[in-house]
Amino acid sequence: MSAESDLQPGQNLAHLLPPSWKGDVQRWFAEDTPSFDWAGFVVGEEEQEAILWGKSGGILAGVPFFDEVFKQVDCKVEWLMEEGSVVPPNTKTKVAIVTGKARQLLLGERVALNTLARCSGIATVSRRFRDLARAEGWKGVVAGTRKTTPGFRLVEKYGMMVGGVDPHRHDLSSMVMLKDNHIWATGSITAAVQTVRRVAGFSLLVNVECQNLAEADEAIAAGANIVMLDNLVGEELHGAARELKKKWKGQGREFLIETSGGIVEGSLTARVGPDIDILSTSAVHQSCPHVDFSLKIQPKKKS
Repeated sequence: MSAESDLQPGQNLAHLLPPSWKGDVQRWFAEDTPSFDWAGFVVGEEEQEAILWGKSGGILAGVPFFDEVFKQVDCKVEWLMEEGSVVPPNTKTKVAIVTGKARQLLLGERVALNTLARCSGIATVSRRFRDLARAEGWKGVVAGTRKTTPGFRLVEKYGMMVGGVDPHRHDLSSMVMLKDNHIWATGSITAAVQTVRRVAGFSLLVNVECQNLAEADEAIAAGANIVMLDNLVGEELHGAARELKKKWKGQGREFLIETSGGIVEGSLTARVGPDIDILSTSAVHQSCPHVDFSLKIQPKKKS
């Protein structure tokens, strides 16, 4: 079982988006303009050109969402930078040109900028985490978590992928994760794994959150595909991972070892090692700074 999942350069991640996602944009507009567009009345219907400026360094991410926002208000976007490329810091960088009626440009402005800024911020931190892990020579998977913003998960998971980290499970239906509460409510790791195996079928991986070596060993014996060593650090983590790999080698049990819990940028390198396959953290998408963009309509030329 391999944990390697780096995406290849040039792949268009927009092709992953489900057909339903464009309805999210309609909901964003409904939230931002629930009734009258008072200020839009001032600027009217004249065709205008607006420049999208990148004002802080980061990874450009969220292009399909930005495009769809302006498509729904009959504007066109011409990109001058590719998604996934670096917006340089400490300078204003022309990123795209948006054309359309002035009122429509301003109607889409804030919805598009908020989405782009958030998605790019997540991609930027994700890229930094991935690069830190790769600099250690570690070839495992850096992954985000399900601790996303309700209603905005698709954008946040997309930003992780543009940044080069694994999005982990997308929802409760996409992978079985048995956490401490599931174990306590069921009575044991073995009972929980056996119960879910009866209904989940062969196509779903089972990931079990474990507090120590003994729990991880029980989870593997019960048939877990992934054991998450939660909040273990230092030799307790690496010693347990090493012991598990050694014990089960050649026993016909394929499994991955995941480290998680409290991982931030400064503690990442201490958590990677030769026996760790996955490092999952919410730090790539929670409380990460946004990348600063602005959209400026070009002044009318004086006659």
